[in-house]
Amino acid sequence: MPTTTVNDIDICYESFGPDDAPPLLLVMGLGAQMTLWSTGFISELLERGFRVIRFDNRDVGLSTKTAGDPPDVMALYVQSMAGEPVEAPYTLTTMAAAAVGLLDALGISAAHIVGASMGGMIVQMMAIEHPERVLSLTSIMSTTGASDVGQPDAAALGALLTPPPTDRNGAIEANITTSRIICGPLFDETEARGRAIEAYDRCFHPAGSAFQIAAIAATGDRTERLGAVKVPTLVVHGREDSLITLSGGEATAAAIPGADLVVFGQMGHDIPDVYWSQLADAIFGTAIRADIQ
Repeated sequence: MPTTTVNDIDICYESFGPDDAPPLLLVMGLGAQMTLWSTGFISELLERGFRVIRFDNRDVGLSTKTAGDPPDVMALYVQSMAGEPVEAPYTLTTMAAAAVGLLDALGISAAHIVGASMGGMIVQMMAIEHPERVLSLTSIMSTTGASDVGQPDAAALGALLTPPPTDRNGAIEANITTSRIICGPLFDETEARGRAIEAYDRCFHPAGSAFQIAAIAATGDRTERLGAVKVPTLVVHGREDSLITLSGGEATAAAIPGADLVVFGQMGHDIPDVYWSQLADAIFGTAIRADIQ
């Protein structure tokens, strides 16, 4: 897969579809590699006429890793919930700037942007801080950064903050266990195992999640700034999401003027294949709104 240097880091990316089609940038979530954007879902987007680009955020996959010891995620969580300032090597602003830098490297002046979980936070920051680069915004299973919405339940929080084993089999089993906890009733263990094996063998780097959690905590609440977002916006959430609960999506939609909220009843913190077509249709509809503005 190709890489490009963006703001002094290397970003690994992949592009699908014709270069002259409307560009759609997919931004993945915490500790997740770009390969978690299923090729089946990407095919749905290609069928709707997009050029689709996915990439590894910094500290995951084949992109640059931060040097040094990772932050203490438990301490970060306590600081964040107490409203205390958090210091971090980088923030969501930095990650949004890297995504914009990737668009620059690909010669793309503006794109439709779609983010899942932390990726939703990153695309929100792109729309806030780089509005001229954003044609439409889709925020999936994400939140505003406010401490009173979207908080995980106890089991999901424990899964998020527990470091995985470092041996291959242990890490794979821990990944599956976490998926079982945070995914909704459509969880498929066979699919989860395949994804866990692929992720471990491509790049196992658990320290990256700690740096990304620090970036989220250091960025804080985006609610007020989201009020300035002008592009057509779609907010998607699963009713069964235990990691970022539904109130996070509801708050995001309420914060962005004119945003549409779509809630999938059997979706957890995942994007089950039964919803791919509906989700692709909703993203396409949001893009059409951008074209007619």
